[in-house]
This record gives sequence, structure tokens and C-alpha cells, in this order.
Amino acid sequence: MRTDNGARGAMRKILGALAAILILPLMASAAFTSAAWAIGFPEPWQMGLSQSASPVMDDIRWFHNYVLIIITVITLFVMALLGWVMWRYNAKANPVPSKTTHHTGLEVVWTLAPVLILLAIAVPSFKLLFLQLDLPAAEVTVKATGKQWFWSFTYPDQKFEFDSLMVRDEKDLKGRPRLLAADNALVVPVNKVVRVQVTAADVIHAFAMPAFGVKIDAIPGRLNETWFKATKEGVYYGQCSELCGKDHAFMPIELHVVSEQAYNAWIEEAKKKYATDTTAPANQLAAATNAQ
Repeated sequence: MRTDNGARGAMRKILGALAAILILPLMASAAFTSAAWAIGFPEPWQMGLSQSASPVMDDIRWFHNYVLIIITVITLFVMALLGWVMWRYNAKANPVPSKTTHHTGLEVVWTLAPVLILLAIAVPSFKLLFLQLDLPAAEVTVKATGKQWFWSFTYPDQKFEFDSLMVRDEKDLKGRPRLLAADNALVVPVNKVVRVQVTAADVIHAFAMPAFGVKIDAIPGRLNETWFKATKEGVYYGQCSELCGKDHAFMPIELHVVSEQAYNAWIEEAKKKYATDTTAPANQLAAATNAQ
């Protein structure tokens, strides 16, 4: 009896230690995730997903935590089951092994349990995929073109375009994060549905904004679309997230979410700053042809 009690005590200590090893990182991750860091870019030693600034990212964070709970429960159950089997059915405690080869009840359970788990994961994941891929009516349209190695942004409704390159001189950062700040930022209004059309001029790039739950490939000759609705004003940062060449790590995306009034004022300034005459090349070609 004493031997059994000692074995049980030792097994409880082992299971407790293993549970602590699994649970403590999850608790730390949750603590870091809820920390009050800037929502626009990652911080040193940050754990967990970026803070959310859009309805899609709200659902992504919820789904991540939901699946994490399922994974944790399964892991703890399997760990406890293995511990119980090692204690109960080792050679000393069970010298005469069972000759049972089939058990209908167990076979039904271990067939149905994974099916039910997959259904519990699939239903909310399908809902999330539909939310991401079903574009609502857009209030602002922006076209992002990936190039080697910078971004060009077009506002087709406003008929202007500009290039956005990484700020390389540290004295020009002015408090902005290194390798993420850009010279010309993308600007959108808060609480408006923004449609993002994405393509590339040379190789495959990817437009990614973690705070909005956006990541979509930019493919030459193809126009992909995604959307977001920024719910918090601020400055947000993203990057190309596709290995696109030697300067892949140096083509960030800086995005400013501002009030509608500030956005309208910026549009008027941008029209003057980035004004281009789209007929100029054609006129110059015609003039050159006539001169010949």
C-alpha cells in the first residue's frame, strides 16, 4: 500500500510539473498579449498576436485564443492519460496483461471525438474566412503595387499615385520604428471600409498589415483584393511578407488612420503634391512623331 501511495504521489508531482511547463507559457503569452504596447507595430519581447484595430483582426484574435484552449485541453488530457497508463499498466502493477483486442465503445469514442473537435474548429474558421473574403461595399479604394523594392500606392478615385520607400537615414526617423517607417505614408479614414487592390510590377510580393488582419499576395499580371475597416486612429506598420529578392526586408508599409476631416484635407494636399498628367506621355510621343 505504501509503495502504491508513493508511486501515486510521484506521478502527481510529475504531472503537476508538466502541467506547469505547459500552462505557464500560455499565461505569460496572455499577459504579454494584453499589455498596453503601441498597436501599430511590434515591441521587443512581444508575445502573442498584434493588438487588433479592425473587425477582422478581432475575430482572428478570438479564433486564435479559442483554438489555443482546445489544443491545451487535448494536450493535458493526453498527458494525463499517458501518465495513468504508465502507472496503472506497468509490468510491476499489472504483471498479467489483458488479452483484449477490440472494444466497440472505445472505437466509437476515438472515431467520433476527433470528428467533433474538427467540427468545433471548422465552423468558426469558415465564418472567419467568409468575413475576410467577402468584400463589403467600399468607401475608399487604394491600389498597392509591389516593386523591387518599394511600394507604389494609387488612389484611383482621386486620380493620383505616389511611391513609398523605407526611411534609411536614422536622423529622419523622428521617433518612428527603424526598418518600418516610410517616406510617404498611406492614409485612410477611420471607421470606413477600405478596399485594397494588390498587384506587382516585377516579382511576387505580399501586402501585410498585422493590426488589420490583412495579408495578400501581390502577383504580376493579377489583381487581388482585400479589405479592412480601421476602428482606431493611429499609425500602423506592415511589410512585404513574401521573399521577393535581396531587399525584401526593406519595403515597409506605413499607414496612417485619421479622422474623416483630416483625411479629406490630406486628399486635397495629395492631389497637388502627387499630381500627374496621365496624358503627358501620349502627348510627348505624338509631338515626337510629328517632329519626325
